[in-house]
Amino acid sequence: MTGKTYNVLFLCTGNSARSILAEAILNRIGHPRFKAHSAGSQPAREVHPFAVELLRSQNFPTENLRSKSWDVFAGDDAPELDFVFTVCDNAAREACPTWPGQPMSAHWGQPDPAAVDGNDADRRFAFSRALRMLNQRISIFTNLPIESLDRLTLRKRLQDIGKSGGAGAEKR
Repeated sequence: MTGKTYNVLFLCTGNSARSILAEAILNRIGHPRFKAHSAGSQPAREVHPFAVELLRSQNFPTENLRSKSWDVFAGDDAPELDFVFTVCDNAAREACPTWPGQPMSAHWGQPDPAAVDGNDADRRFAFSRALRMLNQRISIFTNLPIESLDRLTLRKRLQDIGKSGGAGAEKR
């Protein structure tokens, strides 16, 4: 291990659910090796209440979670990013800013729990399912021997993680 802390950005259009969940997960299981951030191309006004409720029920800190624009991470004062992961299909299709540090990127598409129709129990289940899927992918990621992999192999592994777990295209 090099002792390096890797900066990771999770992107989603609204930055209110999936990317927020991913940020919380990586900051818990990846600390101190990883520092997670999240942002959106069209950030919502607030973090989705079901995301906050779920994270709190699992004893994740939620005080510093907020929906923010991806522009925050494209400026001169932004942290140098090592990895950028899109967790929604819409964000993956958008033209992203140029990120400092020329990070490696991959698409880890995940159905949007905030878009689920139904009663509150159905919606909470969708958030729980998203948390489980993201936790699985992030656990695989944090266990990669990043320092010993060449860029091509690492890129392939990151793409493979995005294909794991049976996630399909987002349902609208």
